[in-house]
Amino acid sequence: MKHICIFIINLLFVVQFLQAQTTTETLDTISNKEIFGLRVGLDIFKPARTLFDEDFSGFEVMADYRIYKNYYLALEIGMDEKTTFDDRITSKGEGSYFKIGFDYNAHKNWYGLNNMIFGGLRYGYSAFSQELLHYEIATEALFFPPDVRTETIEFQGLKVHWVELIVGIKAEVLNNLFLSINLHLKNRVAEKTPENFENLYIPGFGRTYENSKFGAGFGYGISYLIPISKN
Repeated sequence: MKHICIFIINLLFVVQFLQAQTTTETLDTISNKEIFGLRVGLDIFKPARTLFDEDFSGFEVMADYRIYKNYYLALEIGMDEKTTFDDRITSKGEGSYFKIGFDYNAHKNWYGLNNMIFGGLRYGYSAFSQELLHYEIATEALFFPPDVRTETIEFQGLKVHWVELIVGIKAEVLNNLFLSINLHLKNRVAEKTPENFENLYIPGFGRTYENSKFGAGFGYGISYLIPISKN
């Protein structure tokens, strides 16, 4: 809940920034043209989390390409490693993922501006392994000590497919340099799970919860637009 509140505060701040930027720019229909190009960047939240959270490490590279007016092809590729502490269980998930789809920009820019208030759809795929590091066998006999097992059990070749709805903002803070924030809602559609165990953490998807196929997350990005053509 704390992370979602922080995201909303940042979202409102960026919206105000876009409004102020739009109202202060002058319109020049002769010299300014719409830019089509490849934008590449990095999710800066994951490296920051890697520095401050000893139970997590990861990175994500992202790119989008404007194909027609307000439509963009989008791609994210990354790797995650996360240790998860659950009731009576400690596990570690590690692997790589990619997400591919499109974005639609609903923000009406003045000429010369390339800001985005966007929504989009992704198909996600993750291939990973999971290690069961510590688990406790439940018992109803309270007078016996807990039956704790610490031998590591590794599960290889795990795979998950999901669809993802994303909304966010990208603001041009310097010429062709963008900062972005986004929120994504996810739904698992197919997965390979360990025998007699669950996928507690899925790289690219995040934490899972019992009896639910849904997940959520957010990100902060920095990216650079490589102009290819102007129309």
